[in-house]
Amino acid sequence: MHASRALVTVTDLGPAKLMGRLAKHWSHKFAVELDEERAVIPFPAARCVLQVQESQLLATIEVDDPATLPKMQEVVADHLQRMARGEALSIEWQASPG
Repeated sequence: MHASRALVTVTDLGPAKLMGRLAKHWSHKFAVELDEERAVIPFPAARCVLQVQESQLLATIEVDDPATLPKMQEVVADHLQRMARGEALSIEWQASPG
């Protein structure tokens, strides 16, 4: 398993609300698990876990094939930014032990 993480500071909207928006958006396509602190999105080639940590959102992407990781990072970052509706997010992925 290969993984990467990004710790995203969300000031205007708040991390829980951003996580909820993204989970709801993807629940139309995937069997999303969501509670107040965590969301799990099972993509066909990856799994994304979002966790609320005070004023931040920890996004973790796990993949079996490392070649899919850059594309999934791009997809998740793009969707986080769109769901933030105007708040500029800084999303920098770092390799993480899977």
